[in-house]
Amino acid sequence: MDVPQRLIDRISEFEEADRAAAPLAGAVHRVTRRDAVKNALSGSALGHQLHPVLTDLPIGAWAMASALDYFGGTRHADGAKRLVALGVLSAAPAAAAGASDWSDSHGGDRRIGLVHGVMNLAATGVHACSWVARMRGRSKAGVALSTIGLALTAGAGYLGGHLSFARGVGVNRTAFEPAVTEWTRVAALHELEERKPLRVEAAAVPVVLVLVDGRVHALSATCTHAGGRLDDGVVIDEDSGPCLVCPLHGSTFRLADGGIERGPAAVPEPRWQVRIDSGEICVSRRTVPAARGF
Repeated sequence: MDVPQRLIDRISEFEEADRAAAPLAGAVHRVTRRDAVKNALSGSALGHQLHPVLTDLPIGAWAMASALDYFGGTRHADGAKRLVALGVLSAAPAAAAGASDWSDSHGGDRRIGLVHGVMNLAATGVHACSWVARMRGRSKAGVALSTIGLALTAGAGYLGGHLSFARGVGVNRTAFEPAVTEWTRVAALHELEERKPLRVEAAAVPVVLVLVDGRVHALSATCTHAGGRLDDGVVIDEDSGPCLVCPLHGSTFRLADGGIERGPAAVPEPRWQVRIDSGEICVSRRTVPAARGF
């Protein structure tokens, strides 16, 4: 049982991989620099990342193709061939979303993600070769290649699952913040400077306060994407109103409602209610944030 973990630890610590990972991540950033592209690939309108949704189709198609190969006999050979082709075609958007997410990772997570991506790329290539073999009537070779490709897909899936469930990549970093139902005093109004974020705490939950044009806004201070400190961010003006930019990966949240203006964040930032009593700022958050980003 320790063998997979030891292998993952070695991948995580293999710093030589950074020579390939760093320039590749930079290239992905250049391709996804437009807000519309980044938001679409991040799943900012879905309430969680897009990549896991898209991976179901190629994995399911290839798994069912192999099932038909081994249990359906020759009468289902055409169906298996079509499923292999469907998996190859649907792998492209899944890879694009995955690359976008991966480009915002660092250190060991980036190295594991690189191997995850390379394995998926290899699996797609093997399945493409399987489809070619099937088209040429070499069914046994096609079946064998699909089996190899599915094994690679399973290995890549294991690494992807480890990133999500063991290392917390892509997990909403504010998911377990408690609801603070009582109005809680966090700062005096005179402590705020115009458009300068201020970090405070409400019942041990970090909150960022921002004063813009006489109005005090309050969001959770931990970025939902990767845990960056929003109080170290900057306030910018968008068509939708003032927004706060996370310094870690550039996720941009609307101060008015915590909604996502730009990814890679896929979960809105929790918004806190604000009340000012005799120059004292009080906040509360009675409910968890809405799931959708827009």
